[in-house]
Amino acid sequence: MTVKEELLNIIREKSYEKRSVVLSSGRESDFYIDGKMTTTDSRGAFLAGKLMFERIKNLGLDGVGGLTMGADPIATAIAIVSHIEGRPLTAFFVRKEQKKHGKQLWIEGGWGLKEGSKVTIVEDVITTGGSTLKAIERAKESGFIIVKVLALVDREEGGRETLEKKGYRFESIFTKSDILGED
Repeated sequence: MTVKEELLNIIREKSYEKRSVVLSSGRESDFYIDGKMTTTDSRGAFLAGKLMFERIKNLGLDGVGGLTMGADPIATAIAIVSHIEGRPLTAFFVRKEQKKHGKQLWIEGGWGLKEGSKVTIVEDVITTGGSTLKAIERAKESGFIIVKVLALVDREEGGRETLEKKGYRFESIFTKSDILGED
């Protein structure tokens, strides 16, 4: 079994649920993919980090991050794999709301990242792209250059098109069709 096949099995077992749900986009769906159930599992996190690092390792990046909470375990897993592979990337996390005390930051982590740093924005599951665009906006406000957007799962509901229309390179490891076993 390949790394990708093993990760797909973990997603199907731990993250996929056939039930009615309202998504963060506000849309209703008859299934739910909770990527965090895979990316907080030790094996799932390692495999996701490994596969996702492979997709970005030659882009000359400085960092990897995205909107909390879905991106947090992914960015961390990629950062760990990047260290093991001798190509260290710094992880960062974009808050949903600006911190109200201390430094009042939008972005946490990211030590050493500065204006002009090249980054990839990561997501666990992308639907319309709205949450991803929030993360991109905050990263750009910090002066980061967005090289790519990478999702674990694309629900195939317009997210790719939204991001590509705005000029961002987008890729996902899996699609809804992969998860559901559709051709």
